[in-house]
Amino acid sequence: MPEAYIVGAVRTPVGRRRGALASMHSADLGAHALSALMERTGVDPGAVDDVIMGCCDTIGSQAGDVARTAWLVAGLPDHVPGVTIDRQCGSSQQAVHFAAQGVMSGTQDLVVAGGLQNMSAIPISSAMLVAQDLGFSTPFAESPGWVQRYGDQEVSQFRSAEMIAEKWEISREDMERFAYESHQRAIRAIDEGRFEREIAPVGEFAVDEGPRRDTSLERMAGLNPLLPDGRVHAGVSSQISDAASAMLLASQKAVDEHGLTPRARIHHLSVRGDDPVWMLTGPIRATEHALARTGMSIDDIDLFECNEAFASVVLAWAKETGAPLEKVNVNGGAIALGHPIGATGTRLMTTMLHELERTGGRFGLQTMCEGGGQANVTIIERLE
Repeated sequence: MPEAYIVGAVRTPVGRRRGALASMHSADLGAHALSALMERTGVDPGAVDDVIMGCCDTIGSQAGDVARTAWLVAGLPDHVPGVTIDRQCGSSQQAVHFAAQGVMSGTQDLVVAGGLQNMSAIPISSAMLVAQDLGFSTPFAESPGWVQRYGDQEVSQFRSAEMIAEKWEISREDMERFAYESHQRAIRAIDEGRFEREIAPVGEFAVDEGPRRDTSLERMAGLNPLLPDGRVHAGVSSQISDAASAMLLASQKAVDEHGLTPRARIHHLSVRGDDPVWMLTGPIRATEHALARTGMSIDDIDLFECNEAFASVVLAWAKETGAPLEKVNVNGGAIALGHPIGATGTRLMTTMLHELERTGGRFGLQTMCEGGGQANVTIIERLE
């Protein structure tokens, strides 16, 4: 089977809610990452076969196939198509999978995969709330088929995070220590300049806004839980954020014709589902599946990115898979850096690729929980 190579990866800095990117139109946000990707790779943009970008809540500035709009806003050739996909938090990781599959099938040679999200302008679940205001049904409780299968119970990421903490015996203090370490790792990465190669500054904005230098275990201990009598609170949850990210995948033919240098290859890609009410446990089953399919073990992986939707998600995943936390989210995760939903998948992979290059590691595994109880897994192999 033909290989799919990563030849470029870039991201904007991540802006916090109502921060530096809050007023930027979503299409312009995506266009910035796309322009930077084309400039850094030096590829003729007219040779790109497709642009696949993840985005959730595609209303307002994110409506109307924003992947296509972002490409055009960037001033790039209008004969290149674009498509916007939604696999919830894993949308842009799925974009990488679709792009790689296009290359590996032999039907495409150069495909852009990325994602964008302005959560300041369009809050999470805006599309559903607007639909409700217009009198449309909700996705779950008002579906007779859903209620017949899963009962009339609450489907909520907050409830799921609490259920996971309880089942895997993860205390509030465990989660707070993990969250504090996420901030410390992100701050260290910023101070050491680890993100500089992967970030395309937006004007003078060049440093992720999320990491909190003033956070402490004592401050976290004073935060109120998100649910009554719960353990999970805002300090151990991902931050609402704004960002865009993009990668360029290429076939061997494109590498030869355009004089490109493959930085990594897609070693494995898969996606699995789990109980949608538990919702956030998908990475456990998906990681086990990926390792079984590849014949690899946890010990074969040099770096892991497991999205920090909530601290309990990563801690339960690590307990079940045996992934050593010292190799997980080594430059901080979404608790510190933020979770701009549609952009997070390729943001994580961009960071993972650059960290493999910095440290000389070979294999990196990325996974993330997604709405509906799903999870993608991508294993990349560094080549440079």
